[in-house]
Amino acid sequence: MGAKPRIAFYDFAGCEGDQLQVANLEERLLELLSHVEVVSFREVMTGGDIEPCDVAFVEGSVTRPEDTERLRRIRVNSAYLVALGACAAIGGVNCLKNFMEEDVYRERVYGSQGRWFATGPARPLRSVVAVDAEIPGCPIDKNEFARVTKELLLGRTPWLPDYPVCVDCKAAGNVCRFDLGRMCLGIITRAGCGAACVTEGAHCWGCRGMAPKANLDAARQIMDRAGFSRRAVQDLFRFYLGDTSAAL
Repeated sequence: MGAKPRIAFYDFAGCEGDQLQVANLEERLLELLSHVEVVSFREVMTGGDIEPCDVAFVEGSVTRPEDTERLRRIRVNSAYLVALGACAAIGGVNCLKNFMEEDVYRERVYGSQGRWFATGPARPLRSVVAVDAEIPGCPIDKNEFARVTKELLLGRTPWLPDYPVCVDCKAAGNVCRFDLGRMCLGIITRAGCGAACVTEGAHCWGCRGMAPKANLDAARQIMDRAGFSRRAVQDLFRFYLGDTSAAL
C-alpha cells in the first residue's frame, strides 16, 4: 500500500454498531488516523459516496435489489474488502426474515404518499462479491478491529481464531452453560470474543459464525442429551446463523 493508505467505511442493512465500535477506539483511533486517510465514514463524518480506496470496511447485510449493484461498485473501487460484523460476515439477525412468508419481505412506509419497498432474503457480503477478510461479532471487538487493520496495512493476512468459544470460556473460568442446564452455541462458534456473553451471565448466541471445524454431529448429541427440543435449538441457531446451510 501507499505511504498513507486510503480506507473507507460503508453500510447496508444493520444498526451501524460495528462502526460505533471503531469510533469507540478513542485515542487509539487518533493513532490509526495518523497512518491512514479516511475517505468515507458516515458514522463520524459528512459525505459517504463510494471512493477508490485501499481498504473498504463494509457493515450490514444485503437485503434489497439495489444493494447488489452498490456493493459491486464498492468492490471494484477497493483493493481489499472487509466484512465488518455479523450482518456483513454471516448475514446476522437480518436472516431471520428468510424464514418468514414472502410478504414479510415488503416493508410499508406510511405517510401521505405511503408506498411499498421491495426487499429480498438477507445475505452476507460474500454471497455477492469476493471478501478478502472478515471481522466477526455483534458488535465487533474494537481491539480485534485494530489488530486486523494493522495486519492489513502491513500486507499480512489477518488471523482469526479457528477454535470454539469453549476455549475462551475455559480461559475466563466460566461454568459451562450446559452444566447449568442452559443452551449455548459456544461449542460450535468461532472464538475471539473472550466469551463476553457467557462471562456476563448469558450464553453464546453464535454471532461470530461457526468455527471452521465445528463438529455439528457432536453438538447435536450434546443438545439431545441435555434434553433441549429440536425446535428450541433451531430457533437459537437461526438467530445469527440462519444463512448457513448447516443446521442443528
